Amino acid sequence: LFLSTSLQPWPKSTENLSLDTSCFSSPPVNFLQELPSYRSIARRRTTVHSRDKQSGTLLKSTDSYSSQLEDRIAENLSSQSLRNYALNISEKRRLRDIQETQMKYLSEWDQWKRYSSKSWKRFLEKAREMTTHLELWREDIRSIEGKFGTGIQSYFSFLRFLVLLNLVIFLIIFMLVLLPILLTKYKITNSSFVLIPFKDTDIQCTVYPVSSSGLIYFYSYIIDLLSGTGFLEETSLFYGHYTIDGVKFQNFTYDLPLAYLISTIAYLALSLLWIVKRSVEGFKINLIRSEEHFQSYCNKIFAGWDFCITNRSMADLKHSSLRYELRADLEEERIRQKIAERTSEETIRIYSLRLFLNCIVLAVLGACFYAIYVATVFSQEHMKKEIDKMVFGENLLILYLPSIVITLANFITPMIFAKIIRYEDYSPGFEIRLTILRCVFMRLATICVLVFTLGSKITSCDDDTCDLCGYNQKLYPCWETQVGQEMYKLMIFDFIIVLAVTLFVDFPRKLLVTYCSSWKLIQCWGQQEFAIPDNVLGIVYGQTICWIGAFFSPLLPAIATLKFIIIFYVKEWSLLYTCRPSPRPFRASNSNFFFLLVLLIGLCLAIIPLTISISRIPSSKACGPFTNFNTTWEVIPKTVSTFPSSLQSFIHGVTSEAFAVPFFMIICLIMFYFIALAGAHKRVVIQLREQLSLVRKHSQRGKVVYSWEGVKLLKPSLTTTSPKLSSLIH
Repeated sequence: LFLSTSLQPWPKSTENLSLDTSCFSSPPVNFLQELPSYRSIARRRTTVHSRDKQSGTLLKSTDSYSSQLEDRIAENLSSQSLRNYALNISEKRRLRDIQETQMKYLSEWDQWKRYSSKSWKRFLEKAREMTTHLELWREDIRSIEGKFGTGIQSYFSFLRFLVLLNLVIFLIIFMLVLLPILLTKYKITNSSFVLIPFKDTDIQCTVYPVSSSGLIYFYSYIIDLLSGTGFLEETSLFYGHYTIDGVKFQNFTYDLPLAYLISTIAYLALSLLWIVKRSVEGFKINLIRSEEHFQSYCNKIFAGWDFCITNRSMADLKHSSLRYELRADLEEERIRQKIAERTSEETIRIYSLRLFLNCIVLAVLGACFYAIYVATVFSQEHMKKEIDKMVFGENLLILYLPSIVITLANFITPMIFAKIIRYEDYSPGFEIRLTILRCVFMRLATICVLVFTLGSKITSCDDDTCDLCGYNQKLYPCWETQVGQEMYKLMIFDFIIVLAVTLFVDFPRKLLVTYCSSWKLIQCWGQQEFAIPDNVLGIVYGQTICWIGAFFSPLLPAIATLKFIIIFYVKEWSLLYTCRPSPRPFRASNSNFFFLLVLLIGLCLAIIPLTISISRIPSSKACGPFTNFNTTWEVIPKTVSTFPSSLQSFIHGVTSEAFAVPFFMIICLIMFYFIALAGAHKRVVIQLREQLSLVRKHSQRGKVVYSWEGVKLLKPSLTTTSPKLSSLIH
């Protein structure tokens, strides 16, 4: 977004003030002309002018003032609607008459194209309006936005995004993997299963013991439902159920192993593209809002109010949050001044203290990771005992021991980090960001520690079993299913914790605060805050589990979709009746970008163990569609070998180093070009801000013209005094 200023005297006549042609005729700033984007725009506009003049489409007006104005507006009427212009009704009517008059000078083909373009745009606008009414939880989220502001509304919008993302992931897996099997299983189509051909594999590696069908205790079904074992292990919920090579239809054979792997790659790629697309929008807003401190104060005072708030208590809360922001800004300014006045001895002391405290943080993280490792090893070694040798509670504790340790670590470490950071002497804003970053790393790294611990147990043996099968077949006859069961248990336990905290902690706390407010202990305890970062970390943690577990448990995205739908209503009820919003503000633009950034980190961490499992760890020989492959990835070279020789040569060429190195160099050159272009734009913005500060200092009346890269120059001129100019622009 560029700003260009022209300091000119007031117009002699106030007639048609909003259509002052100085916004079109004033020469641009010299350094704007140096930008490649400005030069390309100038060439494009010159081409349009010459083409229109040759075809005679522009009207000749006797008044040069009106002619130049009408020509510039008419140039954009074909691509934009009149409602996009900041003009009054009479001026829009006059422009519509100009547009209708221009139509007479066009050929029938050009008139048809103009009318069809307008009709298509009108149709898209109507369709867009219709789709807004079909949005999930539209009224609920608007109600939350009206009562609590845009910060909390952004959390629920983010939760809605995860619901839609998991639904799309489930549909991808369902269409590619489940649907062909269901069509064949229930005889809907004339198809049959293609069994996996027998391969010269040791019989010991193909043994997959199933659960006994003898006397079953009544609580065994509860344990199976909570842990994914027993009757659930043999269903389509887990990887081991898909032990077929394909589905044979009348005209072709559906390759199930290839479809299974493609579905995994597809949902990971879709998640990455969708998250990047949404995060880029938030990054643009954050980039535009990077401002000087004086402008930040002006924005908070003159433009900091959230007009979506309609509730009186939320308005008071917004007042307090604005006061908190100003106090935080003043505190940051005080800390900057304190840093500037530090002596070398004080600097050495504070950095030494921070180094020591960061060592404590690393020690806490290491202790948590080691506890998760010990709990996982203990659980895996003892979960093979027969159920009748344990009581109900003991068996359930053994099964859920890693999940319990991870939950305790995620609950305790944020409190430790919050205590430690108070002694590190950071600014309030940086304290929040650093604490959140540490909590993000803790929550997401615990899942990776669990997965890598399972991987080390799968690939390590005490005897020669690993040399025979490539993995520990004795403890893990179908290791993919057992990894899927661990992800399933993490998902279920996380859901149980969310419900339990809301029903048995937040709700009783609300009752105590409401009816026992005279007690000093209750006053110190206070009402539960609806902390946006903590809630976001919780659902990102659940989404990371879903990304990792979807390969090992194909129906896990459907479970995650139901889980997030229930969490939406539980959190909405908790916000309305048991919690109060946090006094620390969280802007919607900043929060949306932060949420997606944390989610992107979770996706990257999920891709790492999945890539290792697919490409490095040998696939199970007793279950799954990849029993005849050494690794899951081997299905891709086998499929490529069936292509025509020319296509094989092309694929091998594209994937070779001879193609990868030049392609990487070209990408680097393009990236350097855009970095240089961004640097040029940044320098332009700095110079424009310096001009604005000069305008403010000289206190002269001026006109500010907004433009989008110098093209859309149709905003009305602003005649105002200079003290208001800076706040109005921002």
